[in-house]
Amino acid sequence: MQPVVETLSGLERRVELSVSMADVEKAVQAELKRVARTAKVPGFRPGKVPLAMIERSHGPSIRYEAVNGQVGEAFETAITAAGLRVAGTPKLEPKTEGAPENTLAFSATFEVYPTVTVPEISTLEVKRAVTEIGDDEVQRTVDILRKQRAQYEGREGRVAQDDDRVTLDFAGTIDGVAFEGGHAESFPFVLGQGRMLPEFETAVRGMKAGESTVFPLEFPADYGGKDVAGKTAEFSITVKEVAEPVLPVVDTEFAKSLGQAEGNVEQLLADIRGNIEREVRQRTLARTKASVMDALVKAATFDVPKSLVESEAEDRVVAAREELKKRGVPNAESIPIPPDAFTAEAERRVRLGLMISELIKVASLSARPEQVRARIEEFAANYEQPAQVVSYYLSDRARRAEVEGIVLEDNVVQHILAGAKVEDEAVPFDQIMGTA
Repeated sequence: MQPVVETLSGLERRVELSVSMADVEKAVQAELKRVARTAKVPGFRPGKVPLAMIERSHGPSIRYEAVNGQVGEAFETAITAAGLRVAGTPKLEPKTEGAPENTLAFSATFEVYPTVTVPEISTLEVKRAVTEIGDDEVQRTVDILRKQRAQYEGREGRVAQDDDRVTLDFAGTIDGVAFEGGHAESFPFVLGQGRMLPEFETAVRGMKAGESTVFPLEFPADYGGKDVAGKTAEFSITVKEVAEPVLPVVDTEFAKSLGQAEGNVEQLLADIRGNIEREVRQRTLARTKASVMDALVKAATFDVPKSLVESEAEDRVVAAREELKKRGVPNAESIPIPPDAFTAEAERRVRLGLMISELIKVASLSARPEQVRARIEEFAANYEQPAQVVSYYLSDRARRAEVEGIVLEDNVVQHILAGAKVEDEAVPFDQIMGTA
């Protein structure tokens, strides 16, 4: 008689399983004989070890594997007959009451994948990011590149302002006591870049060489230096030099310094525009994709398997620890990171993944080879030798699969944009580039 799968609640199911002790024992004896043919035991030739001795040394593990195998087959048979897709690992519990003689009985509790219904595309509302690129945007980028290559010249009587390099002596105390890192001489920094705390920059702004001042500074509670975090210090500073930035002229030498071998300024500007257009295209696509994904999540009202959410949350914890390691945090492996902190994100990712998988199947979407190559070439354009990068990705199956996944997501986005209610959203250049 075929086991009956019972619905507990939501996606949770339970099925009662039983396996014959005779079948288990038959599998055990067959495995013992197989092991005996090759077992190496001192004093015996291979294949001549007594079966009773093999039973004593290997019996428990073989019997454990045999029971697991029989139960696994029974579970697979029951699930296949019921037409279910199991999500996560089933939880098995042995049953002693009511089990027939010479039978092992188990209760298997598990979750199934939900029924995912793709929404009517025309009902989705999506914002498509649009950013205009003109001569002003190119010039602003050129100006940034010039500032990065600025030379500084000291100016007597100059009032310190943003972008000036200020050199000063400073000394800080907390409750009248000096603290580590609170003292420096001839310390240079560029004003307005956020290298120093806001109160420090505010105090320096407007000063001239030779002037001094004293001011309070409250360290943030999350400041990196634990000894001073959350405390208020008193700083005294003396400005020694205020240097004005002198930007390079956009000429042949400037073009060469940016990698334009011939020093062709017009070609340099064309290259800069091309780089900006490529970067803006990628960023607007990412912003549009986020809007599409939000719309899909909003339409995905089905339940999601808790086991998949828990597994995804654990993956987020692992990723968080790896990120801490990259940042040089010494105790990254032992820092308490509760998986619950990632539950909401994990549930969203699982829900979205199920919806996208169903949409790809229903719409017969795929990543075409020419799309994959075009995406690789676009990525490779950021490198000095793009041809080598293209060759590397095309010859490495794992890398190529990563790009195929990205292209497939892009195709999902384009499929949604083709049928959804799309509103163009003008995003300023500085905002899309993160320089606002």
